[in-house]
Amino acid sequence: ILPEERFVDYPKLNELIKLKDDLLRNRNHPPMYLKTDLKTFDITTLGKFDVILMDPPWEEYYNRVQGMPIMGSIDKLLPWSFEEIANLPIDQIADVPSFIFLWVGSEGLDMGRALFRKWGYKRCEDIVWVKTNKKSLDPKLEYQLGRNGKGILQRIKEHCLVGLKGDVRRASDSHFIHANIDLSLIHI
Repeated sequence: ILPEERFVDYPKLNELIKLKDDLLRNRNHPPMYLKTDLKTFDITTLGKFDVILMDPPWEEYYNRVQGMPIMGSIDKLLPWSFEEIANLPIDQIADVPSFIFLWVGSEGLDMGRALFRKWGYKRCEDIVWVKTNKKSLDPKLEYQLGRNGKGILQRIKEHCLVGLKGDVRRASDSHFIHANIDLSLIHI
């Protein structure tokens, strides 16, 4: 069966797929990577985005690498304050509807929820990464995982909050973003 013939018996689904294909043809662009300082770069010049992935430099991440033999300058890893992250104009670059995936570590759930309110998102899911691979001979990982005697309360999970801006109705929405994100655990 050809891909375009898979849903012939389902007219609503077939129409939705055609609408999605048209949208993708008109809006799709290749991945974009910027190596720039977001404190000074005007990200509003980039246009609107349907999906935004953020892994901000939280203080929690900075504290984890203290004392570790890391490559490069520690100055490049300085954390941002909550206010600096909140001042990013995410609300101006987010299309409606759109999703945001915001990594908040294991300590930043409340701050992530506050950012969603500021930027006009409602939380629709919480992805939890449970870290299970603790068998390594790499001394850097041994230190990070707490086998140096400091690992009583180890960070074994991290959260990624998923937010939705606008409304999405799965049965009738012609936009290619749809609700029903159903992911609770990533096992690596």
